[in-house]
Amino acid sequence: MINEVLWIGLLFISFLIVILAYKLFGKTGLYIWMAVGIILANIQVMKTIQVFGLVTALGNVIYASLFLVTDILNENHSKKDAQKAVWIGFFVLISMTIIMQITLYFVPHESDFLSEHLSAIFSLLPRIAFASLVAYLISQSHDVWFFAKLKKKHHQNHLWLRNNISTISSQLLDNIIFTLIAFVGIFSWEIIGQIFLTSLILKVIVAGCDTPFIYLARKIKP
Repeated sequence: MINEVLWIGLLFISFLIVILAYKLFGKTGLYIWMAVGIILANIQVMKTIQVFGLVTALGNVIYASLFLVTDILNENHSKKDAQKAVWIGFFVLISMTIIMQITLYFVPHESDFLSEHLSAIFSLLPRIAFASLVAYLISQSHDVWFFAKLKKKHHQNHLWLRNNISTISSQLLDNIIFTLIAFVGIFSWEIIGQIFLTSLILKVIVAGCDTPFIYLARKIKP
């Protein structure tokens, strides 16, 4: 039961951090979380957990908060601001991948006891990062485009519908791309299928849970 409690806690803390960042720093705060969140999500995704009886890769919650960021920017500011956040995350992930790969090539001192653990985490990063980059850029850009299109049609109305439709469809796109690139050849197809299905279910749940937060964000004057 501990995983379920932690997962729910992480969900609300992540969304609260997004709102707090927006309240304190405005658009800059959301851009900062975009950078922090993409790094955390790509580290967390290397850990496989069981939650609510489902096997899934960790990182879904943090990654889902990035869709909340772009939706807030799209709703309160502009499509251009939301797309800028997408490119910031893209730049940060590429930069982290390059820097950490260079780091692994350094020969550790004999007193070092963490190098092998860094290698265990970040040696998989290029594949994870590539999968994430492709999935992230396509799904996030789709979310920005689709949300803006729905906003143009409905104006300020039906925010809950615009938020959920754009996020869930983008999460489905992201899930397909990331799962195929990141896990084929590493896990069995049975495990990959479980990860895909459970990740999608949890992402849909998370997408629904972020709805009150985007309404809260719309009332905030940074």
